[in-house]
Amino acid sequence: MKKIDSLVHARWVIPVNDNSENDDVLEYHSVAINAGKIIDILPTDQARESYSSDNTRDLSNHALIPGLINTHMHASMNLLRGYADDLPLMDWLQNHIWPAEAKWVSAEFVYQGTQLAIAESLRCGVTTLNDMYFFPDEAAKAYDEAGIRATVGLIVIDFPTVWAANADEYLQKGLALHDQLRDNPRINTAFAPHAPYTISDEPLKKIISYAEELDIPIHMHIHETQFEVQQAIENTKMRPLERLRKLGLLSPRLLAVHMTQLTDDEIKQCAENGVHVLHCPESNMKLASGFCPTQKLQQAGVNLTLGTDGAASNNDLDMFGEMKSAALLAKVVSGDATALSAKQTLAMATINGAKALGIDDVTGSLETGKAADITAIDLSAIETQPLYNPISQIVYAAARSQVSDVWVDGKCLLKNRELTTLDETHLKFISDSWHNKLKET
Repeated sequence: MKKIDSLVHARWVIPVNDNSENDDVLEYHSVAINAGKIIDILPTDQARESYSSDNTRDLSNHALIPGLINTHMHASMNLLRGYADDLPLMDWLQNHIWPAEAKWVSAEFVYQGTQLAIAESLRCGVTTLNDMYFFPDEAAKAYDEAGIRATVGLIVIDFPTVWAANADEYLQKGLALHDQLRDNPRINTAFAPHAPYTISDEPLKKIISYAEELDIPIHMHIHETQFEVQQAIENTKMRPLERLRKLGLLSPRLLAVHMTQLTDDEIKQCAENGVHVLHCPESNMKLASGFCPTQKLQQAGVNLTLGTDGAASNNDLDMFGEMKSAALLAKVVSGDATALSAKQTLAMATINGAKALGIDDVTGSLETGKAADITAIDLSAIETQPLYNPISQIVYAAARSQVSDVWVDGKCLLKNRELTTLDETHLKFISDSWHNKLKET
């Protein structure tokens, strides 16, 4: 019997991988973990005979899935949850969010807001975050300390903020942070030009060049609203995607967020150029931005992922809610009840996200040799009974409160709903402190 770091016995193991030899759901299986990696997935009776561990968990009512991957969020905006609700996007941004950020965003704001987001994310079963915000160095510090996996956005915009004075300074600070994080096994970087309407051509050309040189993604809001597209046509005589195509931005490096306003030709261009589309259904609905044509994108072969957007426009980081919303919206928008099945939706929230971030060799599925990034969901609750198909139940019926345990690199960051690397009492104190400041704005 081999002694290993951790052994988890579960009712169901759901690998979510591309190997057709594996079943979608493995019943009464176990996951063996050593040195942060999955070293075996096998029937539980065999696991009990083959492995021993001082950290053995018997989760007889649980499904184990790959840790969820939130591919678009603004972590520290957790401090602005509910700050300005029920407003159109540009009113919300220009008259409420941007003024509040101008007054309050600081290194402390980002570090502490990111800690809050990490805590919420872990309790939602998320093991990887793709973040875009100011002071990415502070966000990276919070991610590293908590032990979660993250891609930190190297924000670039044309106008000055507390983080940088102009596009060149944003780029230089971003490049310095990339260099600082290059050997970190869990924290990666991506260039994060905010949106076509906040960044000009020259900085985008530099970003394309640097991204190629450093081999990192480019994460950007694109075609979020009809107003954005119409404004671009008036100002440039081109739709935003056409401008980006002419600049050479359409490629497998591009992580295009929202994409609610797409023509059939634009969908074809995205597919031909390997663009990844990061779908944020609940934020899009709340801000009345429109609907991402997920079925058309999927049929064209575009890799689709899921994100929550920031808590200021959602108002949560609940990937279970996003999965259900995405699956239902796909059906009603397309008029096809078969659009975006539960299995496809779970893939969007896991392996597809890993592919977009370029880390699918590390995480995104439960496979031997990959990092032990695992989420355990207790499906014994009355709300998920009777249970015919655990994947269907996870997408359509389960809630984030049913997440019991989360591992990243084999380290248990949530155990029986308790955070192990963050102090919940302290986080509530931080939240109260910022609330007292912000409510006076």
